[in-house]
Amino acid sequence: MNLNTIVEVKRPKSFEDIEWRDGHAFLGGGTWLFSEPQVSTDTLVDLQQFGWPSLTVNPEGLEIAATCRIVDLHDFKGPPEWKAVPLFDKAIDCFLMSFKIWNAATVGGNVVMSLPAGAMISLTAALEGICTLWPQSGKPRQVPIVDFVTGNHQNVLQKGELLRSILLPASALSKRFALRQVSLTHFGRSAALIIATVKDNGEDFLLTISAATPRPMHLRFRKIPSAAEMRQAIDERLPADAWFQDVHGSAPYKRHVTHYLAEQIRAELS
Repeated sequence: MNLNTIVEVKRPKSFEDIEWRDGHAFLGGGTWLFSEPQVSTDTLVDLQQFGWPSLTVNPEGLEIAATCRIVDLHDFKGPPEWKAVPLFDKAIDCFLMSFKIWNAATVGGNVVMSLPAGAMISLTAALEGICTLWPQSGKPRQVPIVDFVTGNHQNVLQKGELLRSILLPASALSKRFALRQVSLTHFGRSAALIIATVKDNGEDFLLTISAATPRPMHLRFRKIPSAAEMRQAIDERLPADAWFQDVHGSAPYKRHVTHYLAEQIRAELS
């Protein structure tokens, strides 16, 4: 789509060069920006000139730049001890996207959109990702992904604040995983996307519920729970009004499939 309200595209070399004001918008992949009119935006700030490495392996884990393209994450091959890396492909396959989107969309863009069915939100939340945020003034701050998204299309970003990167800790990448996803139509948006991770010894079982809820939710257990323990924990954490109802599924339907898929995952990892 042609954005006829845009009068300037800025390509700063560093974050300090940005003089933020109302009407600015950060441009990563642009797959959402160019999908509909942006009537309140007159200036795009292109992030590609920063030259951030898409993926950086370090002792702490894997740092994913906000500008990392989906295709780059898909092609990543990590150390053999990172048993959760195949989860990247499985989460990416949950996307509703074309070849063009696959090669242009960014991880950061999907996270900042903060939609319930954002597959990169589900992935990074399940792997206990930590966001690094750059405010317009002040020191960078870190926020867990599970706390970054606060609701449907809502997050903790302040005006002019930038998502710089997401760190996936090595401890989470070293865990076993299982994923289940369901949509009302074959290639439709996720109605529920459920992921669990657990250590090899069966301890530190983390269930991540997303798409069925407005924001990702964590349920952590000291060890793999029984079916009854997990069902009770889900119902206690997510009462009837906590489910996200839209054209992709009613709240009772999403609650039902969450219980069903979570039990499949629990059994697989047991």
